[in-house]
Amino acid sequence: MARGAESKRRRLSPPGDDEAVRSKADAEWDVEQDYERRPRKVTKKAGESARLPIKTSEGFVQAEVQPTVQDEDQGEETDSFLGTDDDEEEGSDEEEEEEPEEEQPKIPIKVQIMQAKEELAKMATLINEEPEEHTSLFKTMAEMVTRKNTCLTVKKLALASQATIYKDVIPGYRIRPLSEEDKTGRVSKEVRKLRDFEQALVAGYRNYVQTLGTLAKTSKDGSVDPSLKSFAINMACTMLLAVPHFNFRSELLKILVNRLARRQVDADYVKCRDTLEDVFAKDNDGTVSLEATALIAKMMKARDFHIHPSLLDTFLHLRLLGEFHLKASQDRVDREEEDAPGKKPKQKREFRTKRERKVQKERKEVEKDMRQADAVVSHEQRDKNQAETLKLVFGLYFRILKLRLPPLMGPVLEGLAKYSHLINQDFFGDLLEALKDLINHAEREEMGEEGDQEVTQEEDDEEDQSTIVETAARDARRRTLLCTVTAFALLEGQEASKAAAGLHLDLNFFIKHLYRSLYSLAMNPEVEFNPDTSLRLADPNFSSDASQLAQTRSKNKVNFQTPMVLLLRCLQPTLLSRAHGNPPPARLGSFSKRLMTTSLQLPEKSALATLALMSQVSKYHGRRITSLWHTEERKGDGVFNPRANDIEATNVFAGTVWEGELLRLHYCPQVREAAIDIEKMMNNSK
Repeated sequence: MARGAESKRRRLSPPGDDEAVRSKADAEWDVEQDYERRPRKVTKKAGESARLPIKTSEGFVQAEVQPTVQDEDQGEETDSFLGTDDDEEEGSDEEEEEEPEEEQPKIPIKVQIMQAKEELAKMATLINEEPEEHTSLFKTMAEMVTRKNTCLTVKKLALASQATIYKDVIPGYRIRPLSEEDKTGRVSKEVRKLRDFEQALVAGYRNYVQTLGTLAKTSKDGSVDPSLKSFAINMACTMLLAVPHFNFRSELLKILVNRLARRQVDADYVKCRDTLEDVFAKDNDGTVSLEATALIAKMMKARDFHIHPSLLDTFLHLRLLGEFHLKASQDRVDREEEDAPGKKPKQKREFRTKRERKVQKERKEVEKDMRQADAVVSHEQRDKNQAETLKLVFGLYFRILKLRLPPLMGPVLEGLAKYSHLINQDFFGDLLEALKDLINHAEREEMGEEGDQEVTQEEDDEEDQSTIVETAARDARRRTLLCTVTAFALLEGQEASKAAAGLHLDLNFFIKHLYRSLYSLAMNPEVEFNPDTSLRLADPNFSSDASQLAQTRSKNKVNFQTPMVLLLRCLQPTLLSRAHGNPPPARLGSFSKRLMTTSLQLPEKSALATLALMSQVSKYHGRRITSLWHTEERKGDGVFNPRANDIEATNVFAGTVWEGELLRLHYCPQVREAAIDIEKMMNNSK
């Protein structure tokens, strides 16, 4: 049989031996205390566990436990408590010696760039493969930009990588914030997963846009590198062009508008301006254009229109010219008149059962939801956006005309000439008066009457001052032509005869000014100059400041046209338009005589264009001016006055067009043929 469990026996010492045992125990205790108080040397390796192995079903497994911060702190306190003062001093000296040793090992910049490229490539691959599962990588990539010790190249790589990833991941719709009902409501697992991804995407993209805005700001202390600032502006332009429909579009537009607020033209300015032009040209529904125009208008008013003139040229890229068909002003937009109820044609009513009507109603609701899901913008919404945009543009144009700012007159007049068919007819009178004032002011400026009263400079700047005066005179001639083009374009294409009869508009002032300026334009050496296509070397006699001023005033024109083209645009409605009836014979004769005279002085191409216009005049109004080509049919009495400024005072029918004989001897064969054709038309129109 098995033996039962035996009780543990204790050995009892005799009562006489208590003192001996106690003295022996005290001696051993003293030895242990001496050993315990000795300084210890830690020989345990870093990361080595002191715990016993754990027995599992697979065998013995060593328990690896990472020391926590609290354990480390307790160990340090225990060591410092057990050690002496000398040990503490030695430990502090060792710590002081170890600190510079940690700063010494530095990774080379090339190695950092290679490591950053590999990390960014891995994160981008993971996000593109499964974006819903790796939303935390957005924050990881953002930290590479905000990290202090990160080199400049790595920051640029992180910004560019984020832009590329967001362009690939961002959906084709705008993500709205979740309401309380959406957060507390019960949804399926797939819907909740999609919502979490969308909210993480919006949060990461918001931080990215905020980072771009912070880097793009002008820092007075120089904390932001200029190249990094330019790179951030380029990334903002890229994201605005790539995803203009997504969230935080206003923040991106603010970055661009803040850069355009400064008058310094550099690569960043040109990039922002070109981006806005592309946005205006590609905007289908007009929402982005309206938002950008509102920000630009607010910025201009805040800066009292101290901006670069090329910023106003961006409005010429708005999709309003061929798509918007209503009339507008700075205050309101005229809507189309609805037809009377009685004029609507009667439609045959189709019989439907109650079930069919119910099905049709449900079908309409489904179609409405589908249109909203597909982000299809209706024509009404697009017309509304374009109307609001047009009001903002006209408000800026009229305010600049009222303030009469010379640097901005050219772009404003070009914009008015382009969108003149969209201006409300009630504003024609005030606008024409403003154009008349501009022409009078430009004539005085061209004559130099106002140039001497503005600024007086030192004797060393006399050459620069003369250059600036000449440039201002050229700009004044261009402004007068633009004013005349705008005045004629106001009445084209929108019931001009009705508007003229109701408002009593008179364009004789512009016609007389055009007649007076023909001689000066013919003698202008830059009558065919276009800064975009013409090749011209810089004048060595001009200083750098004066030449730069001339270039900034002549270049960067979106709808730039040579003075000759503007002149022909003015002459076309003056001599050939029948909006106010046929032009009087005195006007036809005076302009014909002066145009033939100016053809002798114009360059080859301009002379051909002028003679082409004269051939059209002779074709439609040949009988009324044929006496100028035939002396035996002279109708006028007295003497012809070629220098008269008034058309009626020239007495044109007392003279003859003798310039045709000289044009037949022109060096250009095409000019000779054009002059011969005009004479043939006049002979046939007798």
